[in-house]
Amino acid sequence: MALEMFRLQYEHNKIYKLYTDALHINPLQVNRIEDIPFLPIQFFKTNQVTTTNFEPETIFESSGTTGENTSRHFVKKLSLYKESFLTGFKLFYGNPRELCILALLPGYLERQNSSLVTMADHLIKLSDRSHSGFYLHNHEKLYQTLVHHEIRKQPVLLIGVTFALLDFAEKYSIDLNYTTVMETGGMKGRREEITREEVHTFLKQKLGLQNIHSEYGMTELLSQAYSTGKGLFKCPPWMKVLAREEDDPLEITASPRKYKPSTGLLNVIDLANIYSCSFIATDDVGKLYHNGSFEVLGRRDISDLRGCSLLTASD
Repeated sequence: MALEMFRLQYEHNKIYKLYTDALHINPLQVNRIEDIPFLPIQFFKTNQVTTTNFEPETIFESSGTTGENTSRHFVKKLSLYKESFLTGFKLFYGNPRELCILALLPGYLERQNSSLVTMADHLIKLSDRSHSGFYLHNHEKLYQTLVHHEIRKQPVLLIGVTFALLDFAEKYSIDLNYTTVMETGGMKGRREEITREEVHTFLKQKLGLQNIHSEYGMTELLSQAYSTGKGLFKCPPWMKVLAREEDDPLEITASPRKYKPSTGLLNVIDLANIYSCSFIATDDVGKLYHNGSFEVLGRRDISDLRGCSLLTASD
C-alpha cells in the first residue's frame, strides 16, 4: 500500500515529484518502503504540498513562535481527518462516548486552524457528557470536575498541552484513580524545556498516577501515535515510523533487534495524508524498538523551535 501511495503521489504532487527528481530517484526502481524518499517537513512552511489540485476544506497551521514561518497543511476533506483520528483513538481508548473528555489547551484554543483543537473538539462532542469541554485557564473548575468524577468513579480523559498540565499540577494535588492524563507536548516558550521523563515524574507525583499517556501528532500529519506510559508510542495500522541516519537523510537505519533499538531521525509514513504527502522526514530524534514501538528523544538542534515541540532529551 505504501509503495502504491508513493507512486500515486509522485505522479500527482508537484512538490514531491520535484524533490524526488532532484534526488535522481527513479520511482520505477523503488520497491521497498526503505527506498521511498521522505519529504523534509520544512517544505510545509514554504510550499503548498498537495496531491492533485483542489480547493481545501480547511488549512491546518502550526503554532510556531514569534516571527517564525508556520507549517500549513491543506486538507481537501475534513471528514478524512476526522475518520483517521477517531479510528486511531478508538483503537487505543475505545469509544469516546464512554468517557468524560476534558481539554486543557491554552495557546492552541486561542488561535484558529489548530488540528489538535479540531480533534479535541470533535471528541468532546462525541463524548456527550455534561462536563466534557475546554477548560482553558480555569484550573479551579477543572479541579472540581476531576474530584466530581473521582467520587463517582466515572472514567475521564484529560488531554493537555504540557505547560498547562504542569501549571495545573503545581496548584493542585489530587489522587486520580479513574482519570487518564494525556500530554500532547509543548512548552511554547512558557517554561524552561525539560525532558518528557521529568514532566511525567512530576505529574505522576502530583496527580497520583502510575502512568502519563502521550500523543504524538503534528500539523503535517492527519494521524496520531499514542503512548500509554513510559514514553513508548505505538502507531495505528496505516501509520509507520522509520529512523534515518542523521548524516545521510536517504539512509534508513538498520532494523531494530530485540536488545538493540535503532536510533536516528524519525521518518513517518501516514497513509491518511492521501492529498498532501504520506512520507514525512521529521526533525525528531528517536529510538525504534523491535516490537514496532518508538520513543521520541528530542528535536534535532539545527531545526526550528516549534510551538508544539517535544521536550529536549537529557544526556
